[in-house]
Amino acid sequence: MLSAVCDTNKERSKEFGQKYSVNHYDSVDSLLGSEKFDAAFVCTPTFTHTQIATQLLQQKKHVFVEKPMTYKSEEGEDLLKLAQKNNVFLTCGYIERFNPAVNYVKKYVDSKKFGDLIMLEFHRENRMPLHIKDVGIIYDTSVHDIDTAMWLFNDTPEVVFARAGKIRHDHEDFATIMLGFKNNRIAIISSNWITPKRVRHFNAICTDGIISSDFVTQEIKIDTDKNSEIPRNEKQEPLLVEIKNFLDTVKGENDLIVKPEDAVNVTKIAEAALLSSKQGVPIYLDLK
Repeated sequence: MLSAVCDTNKERSKEFGQKYSVNHYDSVDSLLGSEKFDAAFVCTPTFTHTQIATQLLQQKKHVFVEKPMTYKSEEGEDLLKLAQKNNVFLTCGYIERFNPAVNYVKKYVDSKKFGDLIMLEFHRENRMPLHIKDVGIIYDTSVHDIDTAMWLFNDTPEVVFARAGKIRHDHEDFATIMLGFKNNRIAIISSNWITPKRVRHFNAICTDGIISSDFVTQEIKIDTDKNSEIPRNEKQEPLLVEIKNFLDTVKGENDLIVKPEDAVNVTKIAEAALLSSKQGVPIYLDLK
């Protein structure tokens, strides 16, 4: 049950407090000083995540942080250790793990119904969201596909190579990232904030077929040597499923789908992508 909202914008805090008939605050200190609650959602600019999550974890609150969990991976590791120390749950909003389309593809991949997964291709295009101010497209958009690639491969990459640049924004607004996994498996992630058309598409290329899907429509198409098919799958709102997973975990009814270690690894890969683009060389990783 929602018990309070907090926003540094007093008018917005009051607006949503009245809308949902809950108490409202304009600072985390005032929230913690007045409210009793078990868990909190941190949906604020990336540069504020570490400070806010630290305050909450220190008070032994379970914490859901929007992606990316932190801008620096070292800060993410500090949050992870603090959560472990205080025996509370910490997770991050990598929402595509809760997308029915991704889950159907994962079932096909894990069962090897269409052979071994050897390559993933991700394409995301859109105008830059107006609320994004403090990060570029890698930290805002590509991180979703970095996490999804590790989720589908059930592994972490060994090498990262990237090219990125900026045309209209302060941070990079287009990027292509290649993740190299064991046994020559590859994920290619292409994102940009330049084209006006919204694209959210990915392909899972297996040894015996190609599974194509759309993150938005949640439709899936499977092409093999023999035929093409479009499986019927139940559509769901990923955000609701994601929130339910966190709250049910807090209640002890299931396990976290996105563990904090996963979120730290995504940030490490995003850091490597930015470094690779800057230096023009592949960056080798040793992730756990």
